[in-house]
Amino acid sequence: MNMNYQDINANTIDRWVEEGWEWGTPISHETYQKAQAGEWDVLLTPTKPVPHSWFGELEGKRVLGLASGGGQQIPIFAARGAVCTVLDYSERQLASDRLVSEREGYPVELVRADMTKPLPFADGAFDLIFHPVSNCYIEEVRPVFRECFRVLKPGGVLLCGLDIGINYIVDLDEREIVHSLPFNPLKDPALMEELKAADDGVQFSHTVEEQVGGQLEAGFILTGLFEDTNGYGRLHELHIPSFVATRAVKPE
Repeated sequence: MNMNYQDINANTIDRWVEEGWEWGTPISHETYQKAQAGEWDVLLTPTKPVPHSWFGELEGKRVLGLASGGGQQIPIFAARGAVCTVLDYSERQLASDRLVSEREGYPVELVRADMTKPLPFADGAFDLIFHPVSNCYIEEVRPVFRECFRVLKPGGVLLCGLDIGINYIVDLDEREIVHSLPFNPLKDPALMEELKAADDGVQFSHTVEEQVGGQLEAGFILTGLFEDTNGYGRLHELHIPSFVATRAVKPE
């Protein structure tokens, strides 16, 4: 490949945002005001709001949105009084967060960085990390969980949205099993061609063992979990979960 796969993904997501991607559309002023008044929800996975109990009190907390650009979740946390940082590799996703912060007048630190590299933050820098579905765009997930553990303070919380691989085994109509796992286009040129033809960037399947087990291996204690569907398509209609959301805590 002539370009690093993370650069391909950043360029792809920039284009999706320009085309109106649902996960890159900033929240409205009205939604921000409602969050200030206590009426709010955010998503780690496609359809199920994260329980408010998973956050606790957000006022004054140092929150990292990890691969969480798009102007959708971080503005809500800011409206609830959190001190927020966003790390994303897509310029357009960061621009969406900048738009909302400037419109609503709250400070936010915007960091363009590749989460496959060591995170550019000090040990114990954050109280909470919000990490919606994005691991499917990187090849190795365990290092990310180790870095999350490092940059959280003792007692800090990691909230993750995780694709568990089912989407990668089925065809576009979700009627036939057409791929084996793991789905790794860096090791199978035919998969790379499929993704390129569909304009899907460079994506990877990851198991529950890699993702939930990877958090436990990093030292986290799992304290919450729920499943979710795609929100559309045949798997959704058959109530087949393809995502898991987790809450994990760094021990005191």
